[in-house]
Amino acid sequence: MHISNEGILVVLFVGLVAGWLAGKIVRGTGFGLIGDILVGIAGALVASFLFPKLGIAIGTGLVREIIYSAIGAVLLLLVVRLVRTGGRF
Repeated sequence: MHISNEGILVVLFVGLVAGWLAGKIVRGTGFGLIGDILVGIAGALVASFLFPKLGIAIGTGLVREIIYSAIGAVLLLLVVRLVRTGGRF
C-alpha cells in the first residue's frame, strides 16, 4: 500500500479535526496538537472497524471521514475516561 504526501496530509487533517471535536464533545481540555491527531486517527480506526459491521453510512467524502473519526474518537475517549476513573464519568 502506498500513500501519497497529499494522502498523509489528509489523514493528519482529519485526525486533528476529529480529535479536537472529540475533546470538545467529551468536555476535555484536549491533548495538544499531536495528541489530538493521535486520538483522531485512533478514533478513525475504531470507527472504520465498527461502522461497517453495524451497517452505518453517514455522509460522503471528507465530511464522512471527519464524522466517523470524531465519533470513533469520542467512543475512545469515553472508554479511556472509564478506565482512568475506575468506572465513573
